[in-house]
Amino acid sequence: MNFGRIITAMVTPFNAEGNIDQQQTEQLVDHLLSHGSDSLIITGTTGESPTLTNHEKVTFYKHVVKYVNGKIPILAGTGTNNTRESIELTIEAERIGVDGIMLVTPYYNKPSQRGLYEHFKQIAQATNLPIMLYNIPGRSAINLEIETIKQLAKIDNIVALKDATGDLQEMTQIIAETPDSFAIYSGDDQLTLPVLAIGGHGIVSVSAHVIGDQMQQMIDHYLSGDVKRAAYIHQQLLPIMNAMFAQPSPAPVKTALNMQGVQVGPVRLPLVSLTETEQEKLRHIMTEQLMHI
Repeated sequence: MNFGRIITAMVTPFNAEGNIDQQQTEQLVDHLLSHGSDSLIITGTTGESPTLTNHEKVTFYKHVVKYVNGKIPILAGTGTNNTRESIELTIEAERIGVDGIMLVTPYYNKPSQRGLYEHFKQIAQATNLPIMLYNIPGRSAINLEIETIKQLAKIDNIVALKDATGDLQEMTQIIAETPDSFAIYSGDDQLTLPVLAIGGHGIVSVSAHVIGDQMQQMIDHYLSGDVKRAAYIHQQLLPIMNAMFAQPSPAPVKTALNMQGVQVGPVRLPLVSLTETEQEKLRHIMTEQLMHI
């Protein structure tokens, strides 16, 4: 499965009552398909997965898969810190028809590296779908270490890693010591271009909700050898990327989408919406930076 260069970690649209808004989901999908997304991840961190029930997740899988209808790959974030629950959700997602699975490193219970290996291995054995691992020690409190990743990469259907460590040295070693078929994606928008430069495949992006076309331009210029132009676009996009994480995500990107007329509603508690001052600062950054590209 080729997930492409830009995989957008899609927000989950909510209505004013805080319920999933299916109509706005369709409009968001249309927007992303038209503006640079090669694939979508649903019910990941950006999709506010900690606040979604499994019933909501399954219903959301059904609706998105049916609506997208094979136009681009859909990956479902089915990873939890409960191996059995992750397996059950993965099996259900496969039955519904998603194209791949993203599995976050188990959070809070802090398993050993051997426990992490067994967790991912057992989920992989329960599905025929391609799997992307998701290493984000800043949220999970543990790091999926290089040797563990190398062993997991030997499992046939574990095909990619979303690396949100921010550690380019570690990512370089992973790229060098895993098969060429094992794709490394940056988990940080700000490192999209640097990760490509060390041999990474692409980005699992939040910012692509609002600057997907510009990010594709940056990647295209880099891959065609116009590194100078790619670097210039990176420089212009960096303040916007930083702004998407100036407050707990996905509150900023939901605000940005709402500003652009793609209505995705509020975030769910315990996250809160941006203040008027924060919204105005975000609007200014986006307007100012996009003028220069």
